[in-house]
Amino acid sequence: MKNPFFSIIIPVRTETEYLKETLTKLKKQSFKSFEILIITDKISGPVSPAIKRNLGAKKAKGEYLAFLDDDSYPSKDWLKHASKLFKTDIAALCGPCLTPPADNIFQKASGLVWSSYLGSGGAGTYRNSVKSKRFVDDFPSVNLIVKKSDFDKVNGFDTHHWPGEDTILCSNLVYKLNKKILYHPKVIVYHHRRNVVVPHLQQITRYALHRGNFARIYPKTSFRLGYLLPSFFSLYLISLIFFHPIYYLLPLFLYLFLLLLTFTTYLLNYSSIQLSFLATITIPATHIYYGILFIIGFFSKKLDFVPHQTNDKGYIGG
Repeated sequence: MKNPFFSIIIPVRTETEYLKETLTKLKKQSFKSFEILIITDKISGPVSPAIKRNLGAKKAKGEYLAFLDDDSYPSKDWLKHASKLFKTDIAALCGPCLTPPADNIFQKASGLVWSSYLGSGGAGTYRNSVKSKRFVDDFPSVNLIVKKSDFDKVNGFDTHHWPGEDTILCSNLVYKLNKKILYHPKVIVYHHRRNVVVPHLQQITRYALHRGNFARIYPKTSFRLGYLLPSFFSLYLISLIFFHPIYYLLPLFLYLFLLLLTFTTYLLNYSSIQLSFLATITIPATHIYYGILFIIGFFSKKLDFVPHQTNDKGYIGG
């Protein structure tokens, strides 16, 4: 039987050390039937990652499009496992996006926030830690492999949004084509994190704004309790200025208890007080910041992509 052929598509602004690392890791893939398409500004101009990915898809020769961010790299058997998982009713595969072992303690703290039950909220811990296989309807393009035929049927990524183009693509695959997206714990990619606290919060700025906006305009996959809770929590904290009888403080005490429980879990799992403390204090900062921006995004009529919004590692949203 003929091996499937993958087209690995990576949108970048310019070449970075992270990209060099990605290419080195790709050369070590145990499954060799693939091509690599790096779409830089020289090829596409200073446009959004969605436009770059669509351009890469048009150039792709593979029957499967494997999307990576410019600050991520796959596990050795990434494509080997993926090659065995596609079936007729499966339009896409995805898997855990783990923190690279070489990341510093501030990056690892960010990774712990994303992978914990209290920190990840509506995104789900399975996105950033190894969990059991399941079908999903929304997943980031940092680790997303799509059948080219199905990708073309839904006209690829929506180029009016960044981030969020992957949310729309996944929704179209599941609810327009009636296909499935399989999350599998062996389809692993390592994704470099932003340092806590400020770079971490800068990264989620567009995530929060767009998820809030999507909760209004694409409610099927975004108007969900997990995404709404940080906003409820932020509004609750503001209301404490005006209402503070003892019974009204019970939700705050519960939240502080959950933070303590999370800190203890971190400490037991990683045996580092500094790492555990950094991750724990970042959780409420993330919830409050995300919650407020989610509300702003919900009531925003339009959110525009600004091509120059990057940092020295590449796209802010990546």
